[in-house]
Amino acid sequence: MPKHITSLPNLLTYGRIIIVPLIVLCFFVEGRLHGSDAARWWALGLFTIASVTDFFDGYLARIWNQTSNIGKMLDPIADKLLVAAILLLVVAADRTTADWTIWAAIIILCREILVSGLREYLADLKISVPVTFLAKIKTTAQMIALGFLLAGPAGDKFLNNLLGISDSLSTDIGITLLWLAAIITMITGYDYFRAGLKHIVDE
Repeated sequence: MPKHITSLPNLLTYGRIIIVPLIVLCFFVEGRLHGSDAARWWALGLFTIASVTDFFDGYLARIWNQTSNIGKMLDPIADKLLVAAILLLVVAADRTTADWTIWAAIIILCREILVSGLREYLADLKISVPVTFLAKIKTTAQMIALGFLLAGPAGDKFLNNLLGISDSLSTDIGITLLWLAAIITMITGYDYFRAGLKHIVDE
C-alpha cells in the first residue's frame, strides 16, 4: 500500500468522513431518548473535532510535503459531507424554529453543488479558482452557526443557566450566523460563477 494512503493528513481526512455518521447517530439517540442533552454535546464535540482536523490535514500535508491526489479529492468531499449532513439534521430536527430559515440551508447547499461542479469543469481546463477572503469568512460563520445549532436546546439550557435568562440564545445565534453565511454564500457563489462563466465563454 502506498505510504501516502496512510499518511497522517489523509488519516485525519478519513476520520472526518467517519465522524459524519457518528453525528447522525447522536441525533438518532436524542430522538430515542426524547431529547438527550448528552447526545447534543457529543454531536457538538464530534463536530468540533472534525472542524479541527479540517485545518490540520491540509496544514500538515503542506508543511510535511505529503500532498496527494487522494487527499485533494477527499478533503473537499469530507467538508461537504459534514456540512450537508448537519444542515439536513438541524432542519429535520426543527432547530431552525422558522420555516423560512430552511432557505438559508438550501442556499448554502445549492452553492456548494454549483461551486463543486464549476471547480471540476475548470480543473479539466487546467484553471484553478482561488478561495477568496470573503469565502473564508463565510466558512467561519457557517461552521460556528452549525456548532450552535448542533448544541440546540442543550446549548439554550446551558446559556440560560450561565446568563440567568430564559431564551433560545444558542439557537438564535446559530440561525443568525447561518443567514449571514447564506448571504455571503450568494455573493461568493456569484463571484465564482462569473469567473467560471468567463472561461466558459472564452472557450
